[in-house]
Amino acid sequence: LLKLIIGLRLVIALSLATTTMADSEILQKQSDQVINLTGQLSAPLTHSEKVITLVDAVNLSLLHNPELASFAKEIRALGGVTLQAGLLRNPEISVNIENIGNIQKLRGDLNAPESIVQEIVQQVTTIRIGQLIELGGKRAARVNAAQIGEEVAVKDYEARRIDIMARVANLFTEVIAAQERLKLAVEIKQLAQNVVDTVILRVKAGKVPPIEETRAKVSLSAGNIEDEQAQRDLLSARKRLALMWDSADPQFDNALGDLEALIAPPDFSHLQKLLLANPLALRALKNIEHRRALLEVEQTRRIPNLTVNAGVVNYALIGGNTAIASISVPLPLFDRNQGNLKEAHERVNKAQDERLALELRLRTELTQSYESLTAAWNEINILRSEILPGAKSAFNVMRRGYEL
Repeated sequence: LLKLIIGLRLVIALSLATTTMADSEILQKQSDQVINLTGQLSAPLTHSEKVITLVDAVNLSLLHNPELASFAKEIRALGGVTLQAGLLRNPEISVNIENIGNIQKLRGDLNAPESIVQEIVQQVTTIRIGQLIELGGKRAARVNAAQIGEEVAVKDYEARRIDIMARVANLFTEVIAAQERLKLAVEIKQLAQNVVDTVILRVKAGKVPPIEETRAKVSLSAGNIEDEQAQRDLLSARKRLALMWDSADPQFDNALGDLEALIAPPDFSHLQKLLLANPLALRALKNIEHRRALLEVEQTRRIPNLTVNAGVVNYALIGGNTAIASISVPLPLFDRNQGNLKEAHERVNKAQDERLALELRLRTELTQSYESLTAAWNEINILRSEILPGAKSAFNVMRRGYEL
């Protein structure tokens, strides 16, 4: 039975791990649903709805698991980063007033006529408006890098989503297995009770010594202990499953599933083809693209920006305005963004190495999982075709002989 459970869990894990979503817009909509529907679960299970299926458990977890909700909010946050990256720089305004109060001071010091004082000192007011103009495609490069950053976050969300689905499937299988163990414990307990009743009759008839009655009652006590332990294990498995959708109190009694429904292991070469469609592998590819976009951002920063200023100068005493304009460009003599460019190049190389390491790890895990799955499948077939039929036949013969 344990090998049967292991085989089913591996089949579920493999099938879910190789599932991917082709359209990022669908993922975005799903992330929006996670945010909008958090706290809005369809009506809780009532007393007449004590049964849960795997689909129900997965849907509840996708809507209410805090880990998945945090990834969806990260996608929303990166949307703000993309918005900010595409905004133009704000213009700057400056006001400069010269020679405030110097006329009165000079009039007293020089004791000169008013016309001479006004010719010497003028109060000048200058108003300028400046605008930074980014050259070299800086803004477009920032927007592109931010958008790819969003796509990387979508891949993170997709990977975590499938991970949660696999965890729910495994926990759901554990609940079904615990239910079957409880049924088995109840059957063993009933069998032990039947043995005790039969032994008591044989002891009364003088067919067996009283020690046989004691032994049978010890077996019955062991069966009672197994029954209690199976009940505790089932309760624990239900709680672990309910915690996946942030519920401390399971609102279901039974999980619907059939451990006898087996799926033959898929072809290994087919799984190898699906390996690169794993969200983690796609995320590694997208990460390389993101690093290259950041490198492009650093390359555009080598080109200096242009600052344009325009304004007017007002002469307070003699009256009149004069228009002014200026252009300023920094000279890239010392800082040409060399350090940031070197860092960006190395980050691209690092992302490529991480992708190769990830693919190697995925291939290793796939090989190990497939070997375990194949071994479990072979053991299940032997159990079904040879061991269980023989054990049932021997048990029936022994029970009938003992009763007689």
